[in-house]
Amino acid sequence: MLLIVFARQKILIIALLLMGLLFTPLALARSLVIGLNADMSAKDSEAGEAIRRGALIAMDEINATGGVLGRPLELQVRDHRRNPARGKQNIQAFADQENLVAVLGGKHTPVVLSELSLIHELELPYLIPWAAGTPIVDSGYEPNYVFRVSVKDAHAGPYLAKKAVELGFKRAALLLEQTSWGLSNELALRGALVNQGLGPVATEFYSWGERYFELLLAELLQASPDVIIFVGNAAEGARFIQVMQQQPEELQLPVISHWGITGGDFVDGLGSGSDNYPLLFLQTFSFARPPFPETAQKLWEGYQNRFPGVKDPLKVPAPQGVAHAYDLVHLLALAIQEAGTTERKAVRKALLNLPDYQGVMRNYQPAFAPGRQDALDATSFILACYQKGRILPQKKCSSWHSD
Repeated sequence: MLLIVFARQKILIIALLLMGLLFTPLALARSLVIGLNADMSAKDSEAGEAIRRGALIAMDEINATGGVLGRPLELQVRDHRRNPARGKQNIQAFADQENLVAVLGGKHTPVVLSELSLIHELELPYLIPWAAGTPIVDSGYEPNYVFRVSVKDAHAGPYLAKKAVELGFKRAALLLEQTSWGLSNELALRGALVNQGLGPVATEFYSWGERYFELLLAELLQASPDVIIFVGNAAEGARFIQVMQQQPEELQLPVISHWGITGGDFVDGLGSGSDNYPLLFLQTFSFARPPFPETAQKLWEGYQNRFPGVKDPLKVPAPQGVAHAYDLVHLLALAIQEAGTTERKAVRKALLNLPDYQGVMRNYQPAFAPGRQDALDATSFILACYQKGRILPQKKCSSWHSD
């Protein structure tokens, strides 16, 4: 009987060896963990899932070529559910893991801002693929452990104001969520609009979960704006557009939105109305108009391998989150390799001294530098629209002028 058992075990070991699943150096090595602290289950979970997918695609590529320092990368996910207190709990739990090297965080700006003191106390490299609040990186912490491949509101405000002028608008009104992200945008947008001669003619704030936009809209309409610039997320954005669609035709004003509406179920919440309403929103990446087609094609092939249920690249949910996380994981792997260690202080230092790297979003020359820990600027921005559930660049939007 024992001989039979040993024989079976020997056959199993040989089979595993032939499959490359046993006794390979990478399989035996202890994983390097990257954390993801994001909204994975609340109203903006599409953003968290997009970040997760982009990170996994990058890890697949890196692990297929031997990992980093001979060790495979592993993603561990914690759900902050849009709750700052839970976000901080997740940060502490990640930091306590000996083999964790860095954390991806996002979205939201209010959650990340609440975590900043703990991030720096724990000296934990924190990589932002989706959260735009200016103070997230411009925080005054030194050394600064936060690195971002994402929109920055200080860049987004002037860009949106400039685009409003190019579209012919003269009287902009602001509708902003009452959070630190909304306040970050008020500061950026107000100065930019004044410089462009657009006002703002009126400003109103609303709370997370707001459903009754009628009174807020009435207040804005008293100032006779010709466009509304909206800053908020998917659920509130869909409800606001529904209220706009209920107005008389002459009061159904065009809307230019920040990118927050693309991080949740905006299209599902609005239905076909997302195609018909004159709505444009900020984006950084579209498979319909990628900044570097060859690297975008590689990303799409990796996406199909990992998530074969998505057949159309233009229907990838929240594609900017995928692209940003993909680039960030590759940049982090490069930093670990350059540092020659997973020690977190050394990795942070290496992130500031990376060689040039060709990513999906841009040719980073380099991505970060002392005093500059935002990798993107307005040259990476586009305006886009929804058409049949697809995110398309402005020039492909039937209701708007070409950009």
